[in-house]
Amino acid sequence: MSTESDIREFLASRRARITPQQAGLPAYGGNRRVPGLRREEVALLAGVSIDYYVRLERGRLAGASDEVLDSVANALQLDDAERAHLYDLARAAAKRPARRTKRVRGPLPDSVLRVLHSMTDSPAFIRNGRLDILAVNDLGRALYSPLYAEEGRHPVNIARFQFLDPTGRDFFPNWEESVNTTVSLLRTEAGRAPGDTELTGLIGELVTRNDEFRTAWAKHNVRLHHTGRKGFRHPVIGEITLDFDAMELPAQPGLTLTAYSAPPHTPDHDKLQLLAAWAATEGVTARQ
Repeated sequence: MSTESDIREFLASRRARITPQQAGLPAYGGNRRVPGLRREEVALLAGVSIDYYVRLERGRLAGASDEVLDSVANALQLDDAERAHLYDLARAAAKRPARRTKRVRGPLPDSVLRVLHSMTDSPAFIRNGRLDILAVNDLGRALYSPLYAEEGRHPVNIARFQFLDPTGRDFFPNWEESVNTTVSLLRTEAGRAPGDTELTGLIGELVTRNDEFRTAWAKHNVRLHHTGRKGFRHPVIGEITLDFDAMELPAQPGLTLTAYSAPPHTPDHDKLQLLAAWAATEGVTARQ
């Protein structure tokens, strides 16, 4: 992965999705050779010269001021995740330290693990930016039991399971949405940590071995993943849809605690209780 090519493809893809009408510009001529906005139109909207915007879109973000980046983000109608990604790419181009400079190595603090394991009614786990599950509680281990079926690979990785394990597609019933989420999270992390060789290795493996990942990766989509709903097709309890909340751990940079829940007195809540009963019967316990 090249920072310049990432910048070029990201900006071009964002420009291609916006029509002149959406940008508040008159659509001169009926035979536009490019989808979306032209470079000169983005330059006009951003208040910079055409030559300067062309330079930016060629990957030369180093030296661009925050004001220029904001103007380009506004012109391209970037959302919060895309705006943050643009800043991450600019930092990478300038070889400035990323927003997350400290990487967590070694075991997690006991206090963090106590919080995780105190959540007995909610499946929960702690992951890093490359989607390794670093710690999981008992109910989370039961929910994600298909990921732990293969012994010897620790920590398990959500993306590797999803795209390379034969059972991955069946476990995530909302497949297209799940693909977009996983790839967007990895693309976001790649912008935050361009020098992370383990992340680069994972992405290279997935791009090489899975066509769907390669196609989704080329879209350059990014996202913030704080709350929502996620569906699973579990081998024991069947299909279940759970609410999730993902909380970054301020004292552990780069780590996120994700917890699932279901509203009381709903079929999904009943299935969650069934999952807990199965885990207790089978002696499913989290291993840290």
